[in-house]
Amino acid sequence: MVSPARRREATDQLQQGFEVSERRACRVVRQPRSTQRYHPRDSDMNELLVKRMHELVRCHPRFGYRRIWALLRNEGFEVNRKRVWRLWKREGFKVPQKQRKKRRLGCSANGIVRHRPRHKDHVWAWDFIHDRDGRNRPLKWFTLIDEHTRKCLALEVERGMTAAGVIDVLAQVMLIRGVPRYIRSDNGPEFIAAVMRRYLQTAGARTLYIEPGAPWENGYAESFHGRLRDELLNAEDFADLREAKVLGAAWRNDYNHRRPHSSLGYQTPATFAAQCGAAAVTVSVGGSAPKPPASKPPRKAPGEERPDDGYVGQTLITTGT
Repeated sequence: MVSPARRREATDQLQQGFEVSERRACRVVRQPRSTQRYHPRDSDMNELLVKRMHELVRCHPRFGYRRIWALLRNEGFEVNRKRVWRLWKREGFKVPQKQRKKRRLGCSANGIVRHRPRHKDHVWAWDFIHDRDGRNRPLKWFTLIDEHTRKCLALEVERGMTAAGVIDVLAQVMLIRGVPRYIRSDNGPEFIAAVMRRYLQTAGARTLYIEPGAPWENGYAESFHGRLRDELLNAEDFADLREAKVLGAAWRNDYNHRRPHSSLGYQTPATFAAQCGAAAVTVSVGGSAPKPPASKPPRKAPGEERPDDGYVGQTLITTGT
């Protein structure tokens, strides 16, 4: 035992185990009583330093503590290398030996401003939102909405969901509604997985991956998540996964058929969808994966614009609540 901290722990163990006084325990381990009673406190400088270290580590994940220390010195922090090392170990920073390459498939042209939904089943949007049940166990909610009608097509919750689970839910929805022209999403691993892209290509649906780190480009899904979080997830304390499934199904039915939507002129999504003509490609029941349409779309006449052509505009739109 060399350090005062270890001697302090030994003194505490002697006091508790043998029920002796602090004076006698300190005499046995040769620990000054003033040192035993001293409680180190982190200064405000340490808090600021650790906060900045977290920011630098996020920006430079391949930098070690020496290079982080050099960056801190260049920014004006009067700190030595040993102090940075102690904070580095305390926060659990480390340079990973293996690193995975990032797949960035999105771009700003796929956002809601430049590629807007023009009719029913033109653009679907999907995403995940996370929550916890009453025993602090994870709940992963999968949402799928029609951007034009704002109708919630699927609301599923599981402890965890992979690309295969998303495909199962998507296949059921496509068997009922048909295949959309586009599906908009972020660059989540479930959505950019190779099996997911192969499935969508086989089904005949195109993908709209938004720019990484720009959730506002998937604004319809984010707006729906805001309503879901405010009206269901923050209002209910789910006892278990089964209760979350039951309450989620009830809330989805109420959202589609009874809740007025401001961006639809305070109509319900189901009422508004009933007024829209069907524009999706139907699929045959019985297949494991939807098949692309057999017939080619008719050629457009000169000067005619198809309803599913990409639209590039400069006017911002409102997702509504």
